[in-house]
Amino acid sequence: MRVKVACVGGGPAGLYLSILLKRQDPSHDITVHERDPEGSTYGWGVTYWRGLLDKLHVRDPESARAIEEASVTWNQGEARVRDLVTRRPGDQGFGIGRHRLLEILAARARSLGVRLEYEHEITHGNLPAADLVVAGDGVRSTLRTGYADHFGTRTEEGRNHYIWLGTSKVFDSFTFAFVETDHGWIWCYGYPFSPERSTVVVECAPPTWTGLGLDTAGEADGLALLEKLFTGILDGHPLIGRSTGSGGAQWLNFRTLTNRTWHRDNLVLLGDAAHTTHYSIGAGTTLALEDAIALADAVRAHGDLPPALARYERQRKSELLAAQSAARYSAQWYENLPRYIDLPPEQMFALLGQRHSPLLPYVPPQLYYRIDRAAGQLEALRRLKRWLGPKVARGVHARELASRK
Repeated sequence: MRVKVACVGGGPAGLYLSILLKRQDPSHDITVHERDPEGSTYGWGVTYWRGLLDKLHVRDPESARAIEEASVTWNQGEARVRDLVTRRPGDQGFGIGRHRLLEILAARARSLGVRLEYEHEITHGNLPAADLVVAGDGVRSTLRTGYADHFGTRTEEGRNHYIWLGTSKVFDSFTFAFVETDHGWIWCYGYPFSPERSTVVVECAPPTWTGLGLDTAGEADGLALLEKLFTGILDGHPLIGRSTGSGGAQWLNFRTLTNRTWHRDNLVLLGDAAHTTHYSIGAGTTLALEDAIALADAVRAHGDLPPALARYERQRKSELLAAQSAARYSAQWYENLPRYIDLPPEQMFALLGQRHSPLLPYVPPQLYYRIDRAAGQLEALRRLKRWLGPKVARGVHARELASRK
């Protein structure tokens, strides 16, 4: 069945969906509409893991090879707390510049016959004539906002402040650094995304943010202060901001976004327009590309769009549950950092790696560490831990929902 598709938003999700649909049927008429000029993108590097790369190689080997070749890798994590340093081996991670990723996907889409229209803004008041309109226009989606009541959009703002920066320091591992100040703790995570650049995400609690003056500092002064605080990992390299034109640094509070339903007639949500997960689990790009895979599969499997969109929504909502839970507990771990920061370094780093656990917030940290160590050796204890964590999480989640009513 030949389908006319309008993808609104030229991010990874919309571009990859257009590639998959064209590969399924070259007769599909597909246009990607992006409001910004080509090559102008926000963000520094994105992370992903081998599991995603394997899926990309199955779906479109050509773009997968280009993405892999343009990525840098690491297989260790490093945590610095005060003057103590701990390193641990881990799964292989990948980093790629967001700008480079979009270049690869845009070039591949064009080669398959997809039309890319930049500097072309679409709103809910001027939807293009198409069989399927895909809202892949990000967390502040204008298409979703125009029908917010229908989609049942809900956002929850995190407590901590964060800022997304770049640096010319190229890390050789996924690096965490925790610095104690007179106003509380501030920390960052850094990872490479090219042979010349790394991403650095800095986060702190509100009292630290205001106590250090980061709430009022201009971008240059704010970056200078952060460079001083994190001199131990930057080795003299600068931090690089993204000027807003107003002189202010772009500190944010993360917004977790969910929607009750993901489609309305022939309009469907994709990627950050449909859902967000806290940046500390590094899954945003992966989940967006997996959305594109699921939607393309659903369109191929069904002759009619209504059942295809229903299948896509049902499948992705189910698959996202684990990532959403991990992101929620990861954000809470950082919001409750004083609970863990004074542990011996090896224990603190181990619980940093366990921050996605639904059981960890309800067990004393040192006891959890001992249980986790023992669970690595006793199968029965591993099974108990796997059973008890979700049970506790469901109980807490049910109480939270009840308190909102």
